[in-house]
Amino acid sequence: MAEETQKPEAAAAAAAAAPAEEVVVEKPEVTEKEPTPPAAQPEPEAPEKPATAAVVEEKETEVEAVEVDKPKVEEKESKITQSVSFKEETNIVAELPEPQKKALEELKHLIQEALNKHEFTAPPPPPPAKEEEKPVAVEKKEEEEKKEEKKEEKEEEKPVAAETSEAPKIETEEKAQVSEKVETEAPAPVEVKEEEKTPPPTEAPAAETVVETKVVEKVTAVDDDGAKTVEAIEESVVAVVTPPAEKQEEKEASSSKEAEAGVEEPKEAEVPPPPPEEVSIWGIPLLVDERSDVILLKFLRARDFKVKDAFTMIKNTVRWRKEFGIERLLDEDLGNELDKVVFMHGHDKEGHPVCYNVYGEFQNKELYQNTFADEEKRSKFLRWRIQFLEKSIRKLDFSPSGISTIVQVNDLKNSPGPTKKELRQATNQALNLLQDNYPEFVAKQVFINVPWWYLAFNRMISPFLTQRTKSKFVFAGLSKSAETLFKYIAPEQVPVQYGGLSREGEQEFTVADAATEVTIKPSTKHTVELPITEKCHLVWELRVVGWDVNYGAEFVPSAEDGYTVIVSKTRKVTPADEAVICDSFKTGEPGKVVLTIDNQTSKKKKLLYRSKTKPYSD
Repeated sequence: MAEETQKPEAAAAAAAAAPAEEVVVEKPEVTEKEPTPPAAQPEPEAPEKPATAAVVEEKETEVEAVEVDKPKVEEKESKITQSVSFKEETNIVAELPEPQKKALEELKHLIQEALNKHEFTAPPPPPPAKEEEKPVAVEKKEEEEKKEEKKEEKEEEKPVAAETSEAPKIETEEKAQVSEKVETEAPAPVEVKEEEKTPPPTEAPAAETVVETKVVEKVTAVDDDGAKTVEAIEESVVAVVTPPAEKQEEKEASSSKEAEAGVEEPKEAEVPPPPPEEVSIWGIPLLVDERSDVILLKFLRARDFKVKDAFTMIKNTVRWRKEFGIERLLDEDLGNELDKVVFMHGHDKEGHPVCYNVYGEFQNKELYQNTFADEEKRSKFLRWRIQFLEKSIRKLDFSPSGISTIVQVNDLKNSPGPTKKELRQATNQALNLLQDNYPEFVAKQVFINVPWWYLAFNRMISPFLTQRTKSKFVFAGLSKSAETLFKYIAPEQVPVQYGGLSREGEQEFTVADAATEVTIKPSTKHTVELPITEKCHLVWELRVVGWDVNYGAEFVPSAEDGYTVIVSKTRKVTPADEAVICDSFKTGEPGKVVLTIDNQTSKKKKLLYRSKTKPYSD
């Protein structure tokens, strides 16, 4: 459950120090990055008041809840603090603002291109630092090579120039010899002498070749020996002369046509491109239906709707899931030793599943050693935490109008504290993984039984958290934990160990039976009347958070001449007694059952009760 959080080194170091820092899929949100118990994901929000006071204030927002008891003076209770109240945005595309719609479409376009090119399965590019170093070295080498080439060219130009200047001399000498032989053997070719005397035009060496060819033909008619000599000379001259420009163009044209023909042939033989790859996250294929829009919106919100950043985050998450072996991890048996450390229980008032992270369980030295003693055990714990989170996410509803986030409750009572090095290491590891790969999965981070030192720690790291992340945090001290939970979770959904009515095993009441909450003022007596209109069997259960009150129950018949029946004799109930009182009464006449709770203390108390009638049976 990952929360969008900034991850400066200072924040990471601080996160390691707190056993309570678990990452929920954010979200949490981020960072919805979700906290994990020893690897708990939430990044707490820093209070503005002293650590011993327990009050956390957030600017610009609704009242959220939080009080922390002072370490020594228990009588003084802190006031409810004000903090930014986080409200989940809609996942229905039609209801999104236009900029967000545009960002979502751009992200879908980038993902589709990546799927077509199989970029999600391609290995990640090399680190940018190394890439920058290489071009510098290459450029230096290229510059050196260019300098060497220039030197060589200069050296070569001199002998070439000499050769070209000697070439015409050789030609003229050879021509002169030819003309002498022609004169002695045939007086007719005077024209040849004139042509030979006139220097061949430098601009058209091809014309010179044609003239010499004619001479060869005439000489051949006169004398075979002369022809042979001229032919030999002609061959030597032709070897030096460049071919005509027209012929060169024809050759180039023919070669280019051949090249084009060669390129066209493979095109015809090309195999059609492979189909786009299929990529799924949390069991949902990307770009298949509207559920994938909900997932893409999580990544966009984690990156403030910066499309390229969100796209990079998705690609990295897909690669990490393959490297970590998420699909195989779901089927692994990692034991049940940590079932009491992290567990899901009930839903909040808005329907979010609730995950409880109980750090106090690590006070058990044997459990602590078995979980964090060495790197191998910490790695196993990390895999167990990721497996637990993955299974929880698979149960969420990713439809646009569904519930796709989790509420995290982090119990810091008896937490080992920041001195446990192994716990800090595991926490940091889990925190980083959840922040990077599980964005926006935390709807709320509730910290209960918060010790004074944790508020001091939270105050230290608060500057490194985004306002969005901090708006999801709620803190409560020991005396306010149950009251804070009831603000977000109905009492019948809260586990009995945290002040609620939910218990394991078969009970008379279920979570479907709503409970009533009443606040009893200090030094006052409160009564609850349960009416009975017919012959029936009345059943009720009640609880006073923290107890330390007097309780009694009696039946008062509606008939004037009826007798009051004591159902439960008044007695003092202490916190050490039963957490929830269950009672019942059978009657064949109408009337009412009156429950009396006498709070003689100087503190207000929270009363929870519910009742129902059953058919009367003898």
